[in-house]
Amino acid sequence: MKKECLFSGKEVNIGTESGYDNYIMAIESSCDETACAIVKNGREVVANVVASQIKTHAKFGGVIPEIAAREHLDAINIIIDEAFEQSGLKPQDITAFAGTVGPGLVGCLLVGLNAAKTLALVYDKPFIGVNHLNAHLCANYLDSDIKPPFMALLISGGHTQIIDVESYSKQTILGETIDDAVGEAYDKVARLIGLPYPGGPKLDKLAQTGNAHAYELPIAKVDGYNFSFSGLKTAVLRLVKKLKVENGGELSEAQVKDVCASFQETVSRTLAKKLKKAVDNKGYKQVVIAGGVAANSEIRKKIFDFEKDGYSVHAPAMKYCTDNAAMVASCAYFNTNTFDDIDVEVFSRAK
Repeated sequence: MKKECLFSGKEVNIGTESGYDNYIMAIESSCDETACAIVKNGREVVANVVASQIKTHAKFGGVIPEIAAREHLDAINIIIDEAFEQSGLKPQDITAFAGTVGPGLVGCLLVGLNAAKTLALVYDKPFIGVNHLNAHLCANYLDSDIKPPFMALLISGGHTQIIDVESYSKQTILGETIDDAVGEAYDKVARLIGLPYPGGPKLDKLAQTGNAHAYELPIAKVDGYNFSFSGLKTAVLRLVKKLKVENGGELSEAQVKDVCASFQETVSRTLAKKLKKAVDNKGYKQVVIAGGVAANSEIRKKIFDFEKDGYSVHAPAMKYCTDNAAMVASCAYFNTNTFDDIDVEVFSRAK
């Protein structure tokens, strides 16, 4: 696909049909990670730098947007310099610069996107704006040779979607959550039982040593491929209150583990059932998972169990499940629903 350099207007071929090696530098700053990466031909990661803000936000029990934006400003130049140093490349060697447009926290997105636009202008290279959710899907292309078509389960802090990926550029959302996303449900349940931020990974770890069948929790009956997790969250709240009354005000260590395991079993079973239905109806033999919650142990296990039925299952490496810029660079290379307009504005909600 042809892209124009921002200053000279010169056309540059980018993507699988370009005929030469493409080096895309991308910046991601949608939430609480400031990230910069350089990826060769959409798959080979030659530099990957991530500055996490978890320690900063842990004291508040969640991400504070204004603080996150200021930390992005402090880190952005440092991580760009480090990415060039890791790769051994110079700005002139870069084919195009990419940045996340949304969805995400507006103040945070502006930092990374403006940096990417500035680099493209200064070095007269094409600019490519990327949808954060599409980028998560493209994390599966990193260090792998997987190609569409496939059915994808995208599970992150703010989104839960089943997506029919027919080609690099053609994707159809078949179903999504009508209330809480999986990541949100994990964080809310983690807070209910007193786990510190970030609660999702901690809940997962406790669940691994609990009894997944200790408590029966409800699975919402939602039509089609859509999901609902708010009722499950409420059921856990009632269960925790009941157990605390019975136990004199506090949950025992064993009860905490069993609540975590029972919750995780219900969530993972719900996701696997809907995804399996979508895969069977479409007739695909390839399945992928993506997004930060794709790092969850039980969800990964249940989806990879599809291999027993002859499906090919793929998930990104753990370091590419959570927010990173390598997936943004891959998305820019494969031109997966990208934005070329230098005047493109950030957006907070999925488009």
